[in-house]
Amino acid sequence: MNRNDSSIFLIPVAVLILIPRDTLDKYTTELASVAEQLFRFMAKDLGIDQEALLGTFKGLPQCVRINYYPPCRQAGKVLGLSPHTDGVGMTLLLHANDVQGLQVRKDGEWFSVDALPGALVVNIGDVLEILSNGKYRSIEHRAVVNPDKERITIAAFHSVHLPCTIGPFQQLGDARYKTVDGLDFTKGYFAAKLEGRRYLESLKL
Repeated sequence: MNRNDSSIFLIPVAVLILIPRDTLDKYTTELASVAEQLFRFMAKDLGIDQEALLGTFKGLPQCVRINYYPPCRQAGKVLGLSPHTDGVGMTLLLHANDVQGLQVRKDGEWFSVDALPGALVVNIGDVLEILSNGKYRSIEHRAVVNPDKERITIAAFHSVHLPCTIGPFQQLGDARYKTVDGLDFTKGYFAAKLEGRRYLESLKL
C-alpha cells in the first residue's frame, strides 16, 4: 500500500480457524434458542402473533461466519468490512477476543460498540425492519481494524424460511415497504452487494 495514498482499502484476509464440531453445534443450537426468544419478545412488543412472526423464520435457518481481522499499522486507511445492513432477520455477534472494531451509524455519524466479554451484540436486519413496518430499524454497520491487535468475531445470521413472503404485518398500519417474495429479496440483497442501506431503501413505498 502506498504510504501517501489516503484512500480507504478493504483488508483481504484468508485464515483458517479450527473449532471442534461438537462445540460449534452446541453453540449454534443455543444461539437459535436465544434468537427464538428475542423474536417472541419483539412480536409481543409489536402486538402481533408470535407464531406468525416465527413462521417467517420457520426452522430458524442459521448461517455462522467466523471473521478474522489482522492488526494493521495503517488502520486509519483501511476497513475490515464496508458499511452495510444485514439482509436477514437478526444477527447475533460475539467478540471472541474482546477487541473493539464494530461501529454503527446513527444520524450520519459512526459510533463504536464496546466489546463486552461474553456479551452478544444483537443486530436488527432488513427483514425485521420490513416485517415490523419500520418499528425495528435495520442497523447500518461496518468493521474497522486495530493497529496493534487482531480481532476475531463469530456472527450468526438468522434468515427467513424459503419460500416465504416478506412484507409488513397488516396490524402495524399502512405499509411503508413493498411485499416481496423471500427468494427475490435474497437475490436482490446479494446483487446490491455491501452498499449501506441502499437496497432496503429501494423497497420503501
